Amino acid sequence: MTARAFITGLSGPKITPDERAFLRAAAPWGLILFKRNIQSASQISALVAESKEILGRTELPVLVDQEGGRVQRLGPPHWPIYPPGAAYGRLYDHEPMAGLEAAERGGRLIASDLAAVGITVDCLPIADVPVHGADKVIGDRAYGQEPTKVAAIAAALARGLMEGGVLPVLKHLPGHGRAAADSHLQLPIVTAERNALESTDFAAFRPLAALPLGMTAHVVFTSLDPDLPATTSATIIGQVIRGFIGFDGLLMSDDLSMGALSGSLAQRTRAALAAGCDMALHCNGNLREMEAVAAAAPELTGPAARRAAAALAARRVPEPFDDAAARAQFARLMQMGAEASV
Repeated sequence: MTARAFITGLSGPKITPDERAFLRAAAPWGLILFKRNIQSASQISALVAESKEILGRTELPVLVDQEGGRVQRLGPPHWPIYPPGAAYGRLYDHEPMAGLEAAERGGRLIASDLAAVGITVDCLPIADVPVHGADKVIGDRAYGQEPTKVAAIAAALARGLMEGGVLPVLKHLPGHGRAAADSHLQLPIVTAERNALESTDFAAFRPLAALPLGMTAHVVFTSLDPDLPATTSATIIGQVIRGFIGFDGLLMSDDLSMGALSGSLAQRTRAALAAGCDMALHCNGNLREMEAVAAAAPELTGPAARRAAAALAARRVPEPFDDAAARAQFARLMQMGAEASV
């Protein structure tokens, strides 16, 4: 069965009979896991294996948000804690090459954790550039406030992930850093002029345009589209994400169940896909909502199918890796950054 243009969550650590029937009928392109789905390495591996069996696919994209800091779905006691993005930025300010080495090493270690349990996609890196007065939803998840620095650290994290056989997702296109509201709760409105956005917010994404996967921001940029957030704005997706930034990878929406968006789940799905998103993302595991998204998502065809195939083709077999030595070096680098910031 041809996959449909959406990614879905699940309600818990095991697939329920109703979810099994849904997955078979709806054929999502991929799954996304959250803490509610995660108990242990063996449990995740079994969940992934069962999902592949249900969907009849050996190449099933399984996503997770594993950034470090506040956003880390796999954690103690089974997995280590990783630092927030700002920690790489602090080390970079002290010694740029060490900051980039730490970011790449961190990405590679995260990939090692994820690949071991069958997770193949990490919603990382972030290229958002926060400004003074912005909402704290990005906060210390960001690598800094200077676009060149942000792009360099993001690229290093992405390299580490890909070296470990995990695909990165660039977020949140074309930038969530100026948002004065949390898009999980309400719709942020950014009034900055286009030239300011192009020189800061959008500029951080341009060096990362070749990454295979990206995620939109539920943010209105009034100088470009006074009414619609990037996720559902054909103007922003066409002129900025595909145009100015030059991103040609598979573009997924941010979670359609977030409070920033209005309308039914079916309306949100159709609007995101009509605007130019290749894939609708729904995360909360509510089966009724999942069914509404699936009903509105078409089969994956045309340019969206091409981008999806290209993204999967970018995933490679992990390179040889001394896990223990890498973790020791990573810890030394992070300690150097902590000491430099005192």
